[in-house]
Amino acid sequence: MLMSQFAEINWAGKSVRIEYQWVGSDDLTKPLIVFLHEGLGSVAMWKDFPQRLCEAANCRGLVYSRPGYGQSTPRSADETWQPDFMHRQAFEVLPALLKELGIDTEKDKPWLFGHSDGGSISLLFAARYPNNISGAIVVAPHILVEELSVRSIEKAKLAYQTTALRSQLGRYHDDVDSAFWGWNAIWLNPAFRHWNLTQAIKTITCPLLAVQGLDDEYGTLEQIHGIKRVLPATQLLELPDCGHSPHRDQPAVLIEACVAFVMSVVGPKP
Repeated sequence: MLMSQFAEINWAGKSVRIEYQWVGSDDLTKPLIVFLHEGLGSVAMWKDFPQRLCEAANCRGLVYSRPGYGQSTPRSADETWQPDFMHRQAFEVLPALLKELGIDTEKDKPWLFGHSDGGSISLLFAARYPNNISGAIVVAPHILVEELSVRSIEKAKLAYQTTALRSQLGRYHDDVDSAFWGWNAIWLNPAFRHWNLTQAIKTITCPLLAVQGLDDEYGTLEQIHGIKRVLPATQLLELPDCGHSPHRDQPAVLIEACVAFVMSVVGPKP
């Protein structure tokens, strides 16, 4: 098992600890894939998927836990996330982490692999920094709030309060309440119902692969079809027998598709 490392960044005027791991190739000439986790994810919750994908694609990988998750600095009890919380991750936290780790995105343009909220953050980063990214793979991303999403998140709240879900998630987060309530509260906030990235993603110019499971309980195909209407060059992958986490439900198929997508841009691996 890989051991996590920690970086300190300045965010919102305070020092924040970020948990991260390097996976895959240690050859600095290889492409870099940065993995952005879901709304309840962390470094540990990815398990071995980033390593498997990077090995298959002959790439380097950077996996990290956003503030409030995993072993990163927890969300303080009085901190309430606002509807722009994913924008702040894309425009503030991720650039600060890349800079702290010595990654010059003008010379070493990373790929982003984002799942769920991490997919939305990836889209926002790609839109804000079109010249600092090689491409993006977004898996079960959100570009708008659907009623299906809200109903499932309400069910997750009830499960957290009444079942073993809290103890299960506690294996992946130092402060599980920080992780769960930060995510759950903003998604169920009425002010968030109007959140929409349709206009924000128009400036994306990098190659883009958008993936959705046909049985996703947190979003419909409108999420990725909406991306393609705005960005017609987007490649789509719709996976049967697959829920909200294709990297767990259909890992082999997803890895094969991701490798083919990356290689179509960077060329076949030597």
